[in-house]
Amino acid sequence: MTQQTKKQTQEQTIKVGVIGAGGRMGRMLIEAVQENSQTILTAAIERQGSSLVGADAGEVAAIGHLEVQIVDDLKAVIHDIDVLIDFSLPDATEKNMQVCAANDVAMVIGTTGFNEQQEQVLKTASEQIAIVYAGNYSTGVNLSLKLLGMAAKAFGDDADVEVIEAHHKHKIDAPSGTAYMMAEAVAGARGQRLKDVAVYGREGQTGEREAGSIGIHAIRGGEIIGDHTVMFIADGEVVEITHRARARMTFAAGAIRAATWVIEQSAGQYDMQDVLGLNE
Repeated sequence: MTQQTKKQTQEQTIKVGVIGAGGRMGRMLIEAVQENSQTILTAAIERQGSSLVGADAGEVAAIGHLEVQIVDDLKAVIHDIDVLIDFSLPDATEKNMQVCAANDVAMVIGTTGFNEQQEQVLKTASEQIAIVYAGNYSTGVNLSLKLLGMAAKAFGDDADVEVIEAHHKHKIDAPSGTAYMMAEAVAGARGQRLKDVAVYGREGQTGEREAGSIGIHAIRGGEIIGDHTVMFIADGEVVEITHRARARMTFAAGAIRAATWVIEQSAGQYDMQDVLGLNE
């Protein structure tokens, strides 16, 4: 679809804003927005002081001129969008949630590493607007979560569980949000609280493995997009459920799918499994 055609149908399409427009994920989100016939980019936001402020978002994303200028203030463009996609940092997302809640703008959030205060801001905002909040927007990952719950119920206490994730050397938080999601899926299916049973890596004289614990381990190196494996280790057999991401566009396309879904929802907090209908 050409940009001219996009403009002609703008009133019928979903107007999307992208936070972190100049970053690796932001550029892919912009491309994915423009490739989807239901969405159009109407706002692109970067941090204050960014050298990209004032640049055309399409040119930054290397997809051609879009006549959408990158700005450094969400409030300046909040009335131009229907849904905001935010894959940034916890402190920034916290502020963005408050702005969106005050202006009745839905959100798709992929930011990971929230602290308790930020989780509370998310809860409060979701009482006012519809928010999809997920650590991973891949269809395959969310299908894996469903399979993990099934495996955890089938094995019960008869299998030890270890979660292993690997990401590129630039990732600044660990374990990944997806690793947490997978561990939560197992713990929830077994009637546990993850915070009570999680063990993060092992070092020194650890003693015997505690029954019912869930090991979580992080690997960082190179340009690995995202690999996750959950091992169910029983006496006599091992079952592994693995997902490997091979293109970041997978996550971007999933986020756009979530954006087209969330705009039709009432206020509340949702996840990607809701978007995919896996929670029905």
